[in-house]
Amino acid sequence: MSNNKETRRAFLNYLASTPILGVASQVFAQSEYLIENPDEAVNVFDFEPIAKRNLSNAHYTYLASGVDDGSTIRANRAGFEKFQLRVRRMVDVRNINTEIELFGQRYASPVIVAPCGTQQAFHIDGELATAKASSSRNLLQILSTVSSYSVEEVNAVRHDPTWFQLYATEDWNVTRQLVQRATNAGCPAITVTVDLPASNREALRRFRRDTNAECLTCHIPGFENAIKKRPMFEGIDTSSLMTTRASNLDWEFMDQLRDFTDTKLLLKGIVTAEDAELALKHGADGLIVSNHGGRAENSGRGTIESLPEVVNAIQGRIPILVDSGFRRGVDIFKALALGADAVCIGRPYLWGLSAYGQSGVEAILDLLHNELIMMMQQAGTTNLAEINRNYLVS
Repeated sequence: MSNNKETRRAFLNYLASTPILGVASQVFAQSEYLIENPDEAVNVFDFEPIAKRNLSNAHYTYLASGVDDGSTIRANRAGFEKFQLRVRRMVDVRNINTEIELFGQRYASPVIVAPCGTQQAFHIDGELATAKASSSRNLLQILSTVSSYSVEEVNAVRHDPTWFQLYATEDWNVTRQLVQRATNAGCPAITVTVDLPASNREALRRFRRDTNAECLTCHIPGFENAIKKRPMFEGIDTSSLMTTRASNLDWEFMDQLRDFTDTKLLLKGIVTAEDAELALKHGADGLIVSNHGGRAENSGRGTIESLPEVVNAIQGRIPILVDSGFRRGVDIFKALALGADAVCIGRPYLWGLSAYGQSGVEAILDLLHNELIMMMQQAGTTNLAEINRNYLVS
């Protein structure tokens, strides 16, 4: 049996490298052969089929799905194809520096681990595994309000505080306590998600918790029961809440939050120049250009397409991060060339987490880091400051 497996693997590797079969052979080899450990992966996509195999149908659906028919998820990927690169030659690229500084803290790479909730749905160690992985690579992590572990637990294993992603609630008292708790835990920045007043996640609705036995094994129906299982709400009176989504967010809320805390505040979900300018006016210290990975709204517009107008509006006055759809080092390079300061990744590291826990997340981070270095070498850039719009076809 072992000899058959080795023979099959050798044959698939041969197909992947055969010029006659070209791209089709690579797709076939990738789809047919499942990696057996993180070291076998050649790109982040190798982890998704392992994640799908390991997860329940409901949890994989939660991870993979977006709103409506998923057109914004597709747009996030398709958007990168609209930007071509102008690469330079005859540059000594033996030494590449990918370090970045945000709010006085230095990190090894512009790759940031995006906030994603309930990570124990993907691996028993959840956010703790993600924290250990991001810390081991000296990368920034942003922790979700609906994390499976508390901010104190996650920061303890990272030995360096995360940023905290805030789902503001319609009850200011609850929101205030969440912010204070994150600040007390040492989080140097709060990223306020502003793109999710409502969403139509059709695929998820097919796995409704009050009818699906698969979900009922670990979920008790009802929002009140669900919120009690979120560590960040422990000790907070949440009886006034019906959802963690605030449909009443406006610029007065931003003013109130700005007056309440001196912690750095970023708005996550800004995709237009108008809102970027208003965010700056109301005291934002940074922005995250985001459509929630296609899970918030059905605009059909990729964030890489939204990025230029936000960058043009801000003109370098505050940092701009971007997320949604990033899968390759060249994707990251394009975002940096368009003016982003850093890039947040979500689904890829969750594929790694679901597949192999901490080592899977580390492999994802390494693959993206190495691909970025190779793209910088191909383009003739030796540090992030050299990457600008001159490397884009206008």
